[in-house]
Amino acid sequence: MLYPLRIKFRKLSPAQLIVSFYILAVTVSTILLSLPFAHNPAAKWSFLDAIFTAVSAVSVTGLSTVDISQTFNTAGIFILMFVLQFGGIGIMTLGTFIWLVFRKKIGLKERRLIMTDQNQTSLSGLVRLLRQILVIILTIELIGALVLGVYFLNYFPDWEEAFLQGLFASVSATTNAGFDITGSSLFMFKHDYFVQIINMLLLILGAIGFPVLIETKDYLLSRNSGRRTRFSLYTKLTTFTFFSLVILGAIAIFLLDMNHFFKGMSWHERLFYSLFQSITTRNGGLATMDVSKFSDPTLLVLCALMFIGASPSSVGGGIRTTTFALNILALYHFSKGNKTIKVFKRELLEDDVVKSFIVSTMAFLICFSSVITLMITEKEPLMPILFEVCSAFGTTGLSLGITPDLTIIGKCIVILLMFIGRVGILSFLFMFGGNEKLTRYRLPKERVIIG
Repeated sequence: MLYPLRIKFRKLSPAQLIVSFYILAVTVSTILLSLPFAHNPAAKWSFLDAIFTAVSAVSVTGLSTVDISQTFNTAGIFILMFVLQFGGIGIMTLGTFIWLVFRKKIGLKERRLIMTDQNQTSLSGLVRLLRQILVIILTIELIGALVLGVYFLNYFPDWEEAFLQGLFASVSATTNAGFDITGSSLFMFKHDYFVQIINMLLLILGAIGFPVLIETKDYLLSRNSGRRTRFSLYTKLTTFTFFSLVILGAIAIFLLDMNHFFKGMSWHERLFYSLFQSITTRNGGLATMDVSKFSDPTLLVLCALMFIGASPSSVGGGIRTTTFALNILALYHFSKGNKTIKVFKRELLEDDVVKSFIVSTMAFLICFSSVITLMITEKEPLMPILFEVCSAFGTTGLSLGITPDLTIIGKCIVILLMFIGRVGILSFLFMFGGNEKLTRYRLPKERVIIG
């Protein structure tokens, strides 16, 4: 019986295998998070809560149907951090680390899986890439945990709780998970700009993309050694797009709520509220305030930012920053009558531009159909539902407070959105298509009327 299953397993495409591995990760996480010794005695915990929390953790979203701080004890918190590492760094990154520990040869099949999981376009240097990702992310988390742990001695009564809070906050922010064990996200630090700055740095480092971190590290090392390195087009494009969205998002939030939520506040309060909420919509999910207090125009801006999400090959979800950048560049060059798209002295491949519109279109259809369905199944206004859908698909974790009150159907839809947001639209589509098929013949081409 095992032999036929093994044959079927080998016939699966890399995308189908990756999705299968994430489903397995959710299953294992559900079991781990449901272990009796992980919960507080009075905690209410159902099977659907377990699946929802597991998917939210593996997809590093942060949406939850239960209060994490009240549900899990210290053992449960460490289990949750372990699951967040799988979700944030990626199944194949930690899987490769385990293979290397047991001296398993990383063959072509494994390299194709790594390439799919990390959105890479080449098979060369993948094992070295994953080693660097693991070292960089764990180093960032360790430094963040030490800095926050020491600083939290000012907030918590003993060093054990201070460093536990610091460790969890560092892991949650770096993986952009958005979970918290304070019981109120970062509300208690709404006037503590040091904690906010550290969290913003961790959120950015997790969401900007692993290749960007690696190229930045190589650039800094090359300057010290006298060697000359160049940033790739990916790094230039994603970094420019990432920080442009952060700045424009902060300006939009600042202006739209100037006479609403920000009325009567000092300039630095307005600045940090605007900047933090703009950064956290990249995929963070942490908040220094109740976002439901924002005006509807600001909430729409937050929805758009969450829909775009983080950079490719990062801890984030959404359509990704490069997809959005290619959409905008294509519209700009088409309006100018250009046949090709050029940026940073490079010409983009037509195949990448087509993929970007496929991802955007499919994401819009998924989110639109989810909003329609939730409006039928849930007794909630349009804005909270739209916000919940964008937050789940972007694996952000922000909410207007409707998550615990969703019906079973509503929770299942949010679970599916979080899962799709984590594995990516292309992997989700290729899951149904199987292996790539070679075209044996071509048909005559004919134009159709457009627009």
